[in-house]
Amino acid sequence: MASKMASDDFDDQFLTCPVCMLHFRDPRILPCLHTFCKECLKDWATKQQPLECPTCRTQVSLPDQGVDGLRTNFYVNNLLDFAAAKKGTEPGVPCQVCEGGQGEAKSWCKDCAVLLCESCVAMHRKIPGTRDHELVPQEVMKEKKGAERFQRKRHCQKHKNQELVFYCETCKALVCTACTVIDHRPGKDHNPVEIATVAQKKKETLQELLQGINPRLQEIQASIKEVDSKISKLIPSKEVATEQAKAYFRQLADLLQKREKDILSQIDEQCRADGKALQTKKEAIEFEMAGLTSAQSFCQQAVEQGSDVHILEVGNQVQARVETLLAKQVDLESNWSEFQFVENMAVADFAEGVKDLGGVKTKVEVSKCKVVVKAAVQGFRCAAILTTMNKDGRSCTTNSKAVTVNMKDPSGTILRTQVQVKNGGVWEISYVPKVTGNHRLEVKVNSQQVPGSPFDITVQSRDTPVLTIGKVGSGVGELIRPIGVTVDKDGNIAVVEQGNKRVQIFDTVTGHSLKCFPVDSENPYGIDVDSDGRFLVTSWGENYGIRHYSEEGKLLNTFTPDCMIHALGVGVLPDGRMVVAGGVQESCLLLTHDGRLIREIGKAWLQDPSFIAVDESRGLIFVTDTDDVLVFDLEGEFKFSFGEEGQGEGQFSSPTGITLDQAGNIIVVNMSDGRVQVFGPDGMYIRTVATVKGGKPYGILLTHDGYIAVACYEGHCIELYRYN
Repeated sequence: MASKMASDDFDDQFLTCPVCMLHFRDPRILPCLHTFCKECLKDWATKQQPLECPTCRTQVSLPDQGVDGLRTNFYVNNLLDFAAAKKGTEPGVPCQVCEGGQGEAKSWCKDCAVLLCESCVAMHRKIPGTRDHELVPQEVMKEKKGAERFQRKRHCQKHKNQELVFYCETCKALVCTACTVIDHRPGKDHNPVEIATVAQKKKETLQELLQGINPRLQEIQASIKEVDSKISKLIPSKEVATEQAKAYFRQLADLLQKREKDILSQIDEQCRADGKALQTKKEAIEFEMAGLTSAQSFCQQAVEQGSDVHILEVGNQVQARVETLLAKQVDLESNWSEFQFVENMAVADFAEGVKDLGGVKTKVEVSKCKVVVKAAVQGFRCAAILTTMNKDGRSCTTNSKAVTVNMKDPSGTILRTQVQVKNGGVWEISYVPKVTGNHRLEVKVNSQQVPGSPFDITVQSRDTPVLTIGKVGSGVGELIRPIGVTVDKDGNIAVVEQGNKRVQIFDTVTGHSLKCFPVDSENPYGIDVDSDGRFLVTSWGENYGIRHYSEEGKLLNTFTPDCMIHALGVGVLPDGRMVVAGGVQESCLLLTHDGRLIREIGKAWLQDPSFIAVDESRGLIFVTDTDDVLVFDLEGEFKFSFGEEGQGEGQFSSPTGITLDQAGNIIVVNMSDGRVQVFGPDGMYIRTVATVKGGKPYGILLTHDGYIAVACYEGHCIELYRYN
């Protein structure tokens, strides 16, 4: 936004939407303080979920009303009015009411924001609804005055002829004089104050925030300068290291030519890796500076040029944005040190170790590197994760030739491995073990063993759980009658414990308990996570219902619609709608995000529904029943069913937990015999994954890294089996 609103100072770019590149139409402000046309934002929101700001890529959580609920940028509207009013001073501009039929524009109505000719001005002053409107004559419009002269008046939505002149501090709402008599009468429940008083306080708060931006910008600019300086040293460092390597390898003649090429390749790759990392760092820092600069400009405009109404409209939003940016912990260190060529061996001692001759010394501190070994299953693609670290214990990049891996099976046979950089200094070491038993993995960086190498990895058969979480008890990490499971937004396992009446969150790699929170119900059962990462927990019996919890476990709402008498399995759609299975009522309920009934599903088909999986892409609901799985669409129409009672392939023995994989395949566990079976999207049997060892499996889920987690009700644990 422009810092001034002088008549010929502001640039047309400030009136242009960055999406459609046209003048703003109904401009709306995102939480990051960037402004776009309302229709452009609506179109943008249909193309991506979750919504990201088109300018700064900040993830946006829209209000319940969607884009319509975003605040209007009245500052931009004022600029547009100002531009329109100034245009009215030009000869030949037609009246916007009679469209030039009565003459040229001579005045500007601040209330209607239109240009009027003399005849329309006279009519405007005669009509009761507009006679009190403030008109700006052409002579005033021609003056070199600021746009503040053309700000629209804001009127009450309820009392259309009343201007907003008060601010109810209790309700945090702008109100008119009539509102202070009716809906916001001063007293214990309401405290209307003249807007000028409140606006001045908000201006002072924003002014204080502005003072903190410049020092932060200077710090970021200094960091960018430092990164630029280090980038400038990359090529000289490469040249010096190259000359050192050439001088060294010239002494080794033909025997060392191949090694020489390897080292030169490492140097080039290190230069590219460091250059890319430094450039990425620079871009990240510039991104932070851009956010601060944008917020600074917006905040300054609001303080210097915004009306009282505008200040109160956007003040809290501006304050929250600036405070968030100033409080954000930004790593401004480039963490780069010059690399150089190192002679690992004297010329006289090279004969027995040609492969180890020379190397590229980088910022990687091998003693700080870490390897996380994941559970391995015979016949599946398995992985270990290497993180290369610098001396400060931060992940850092290096060239691919610096990482070497060797793996052997129990017989000593070398197993083929693949090393692939994932991001930054994180590397995936993948392999497919052909036999069970103890395997040995050796990992080196810069020809040195990383701490813990070689690693012993026990490869298990596919019917053996790769990880068992929990044991019977009420302590941290212990479980009593786990029943419902889901994956939270961070990929951790969230489990409902019927015995301990709580939800406990576990790390999927280590199995360690991360946190837990109580559930206020006698029989908690199902659990799912909405698109904002909040938990929904169902329960039956006394205090039945659906409870909505924050990520931290704070109870937000309890839904007990009249149509519900039993709440078991639950599934949440991306738009917040819920599908709940009710065993006693022999149906499923499709509910709004706030618990209101949309429709009952499966009333004539279901006998004892327990768990639910929702395929939102196809609009289908999968429900486990007494001895089969029934499928309905979201309109409640029965589509098909599959399975029958029995112990054979594709047959069910008290099916309970159900989930879907990314291909739309359906995964179902039998409570009676523990078999976990996979069916195609059409219900055709594909395979049996495993047979659960713990007693009475109920809820199941598929983790982000390809494991099936099963809640073992009588085993008081969660068992993980490899799926893909």
